[in-house]
Amino acid sequence: MEFTADQRALQDRFDSRRIADRINQLLVADRLDADDAAFIESRDMFFLSTVDASGQPTCSYKGGAPGFVRVLDERTLAFPSYDGNGMFLSLGNASETAKVGLLFIDLEHPNRMRVHGEATVSADDPLLDTWPGAILVVRVSVTDVFPNCPRYIHRWQKVAESPFVPHAGVAPPIPGWKQAEWACDALPHDDPAYRP
Repeated sequence: MEFTADQRALQDRFDSRRIADRINQLLVADRLDADDAAFIESRDMFFLSTVDASGQPTCSYKGGAPGFVRVLDERTLAFPSYDGNGMFLSLGNASETAKVGLLFIDLEHPNRMRVHGEATVSADDPLLDTWPGAILVVRVSVTDVFPNCPRYIHRWQKVAESPFVPHAGVAPPIPGWKQAEWACDALPHDDPAYRP
């Protein structure tokens, strides 16, 4: 990973250049190993950061059943895009610039990992039908993988899976916001909540 001039300036200001270089040398990889893959595939959520061509960033939460993010090989992972609010901020950005950052967190046993890469978004990916409810597939070519210090992760316990997580043969409930008067007539015509 290459540090920018401003990153270096802050490292120098706080005397952290040596540890930054050591972490970069010892812990940052350009591929996923077996432990990385196991951690990623055990997660039921992650945060996705993207940036558009003008430099405007966005960050979104992505959730599903454990294993919804798949490690296809040491340099490639894939995940589904499910029905959302229809704005396509993250996936539009990924299509436009390809640059993505993924943050995987274990809130029950504090642990986290960052993955940087270049993404493609496809409605024709051969994996599409392997995820119930998927409308697109995002593939990420990994450029950087590294652990993050877990000390500030608050410990949480999972109470229940969201009822909106897609499962084969189970129709998910309709989100309340889609049934709101302001939204129902503006939804895609094939949406179950659409009301003209």
